Amino acid sequence: MQQMPFRRKVLVLSPEELLGRPLNDVEQKYAPKELYLASTRGVPLTGPRTAIVGSRKASDRGIRAAEDIASFLVKENVLIVSGLAEGIDTAAHTSAIEEGGSTAAVLGTPLNKTYPAKNAKLQEIIMDKHWAMSQFPIGSPVQPRNFVIRNRTMALISDASIIVEAGESSGSLHQGWEALRLGRPLFIWEDIFNDASLRWPGKMLEYGAVKLTDPRQVLEVLPSSSRILNVAL
Repeated sequence: MQQMPFRRKVLVLSPEELLGRPLNDVEQKYAPKELYLASTRGVPLTGPRTAIVGSRKASDRGIRAAEDIASFLVKENVLIVSGLAEGIDTAAHTSAIEEGGSTAAVLGTPLNKTYPAKNAKLQEIIMDKHWAMSQFPIGSPVQPRNFVIRNRTMALISDASIIVEAGESSGSLHQGWEALRLGRPLFIWEDIFNDASLRWPGKMLEYGAVKLTDPRQVLEVLPSSSRILNVAL
């Protein structure tokens, strides 16, 4: 855990202000009352938003998949949301930035702390040029449950979520179930189904998750998908 000197202006706002719309009764159940935002960009968040999440100890194949999916989506003007964790999250954020796209980091720590510590520079870049937010005020302690709570918030602010790689105990599963509870599209990357020992993918499929074989599938469910597809054609 790394604590950063924090002299940035922090905007305190509600999820409604971040998204530019009221929350429905289902969304309100686990929504934070306040979010602390560090960004040089304005709010509300504009355009379609997709979360890319997965294992901290990701395989090389999983890292490449996260990078490729993020790269494809930002070229279609999709904002990439992730949690700044090691592995899949880092790959998604980094790929979005390198491709000239936009990304939002939803932290499980206060804004003045970084976890993992090696992502301190990436967090600074996101604060400078993108969006970094936390529902935990500066000075509050970091607890393991904060990262589960953070995943719920990521599902809330995203129009769709993608799990790229995750074991049976991965924190990303909390986001998957929350996305399904909210009625948000949830995609599971095809490679996950190659591991017959995993039970969660089949369970999530039963509740409406979709096997992702091509990132173009995501465009079909995003709010501005009709505009994007027309431009592509």
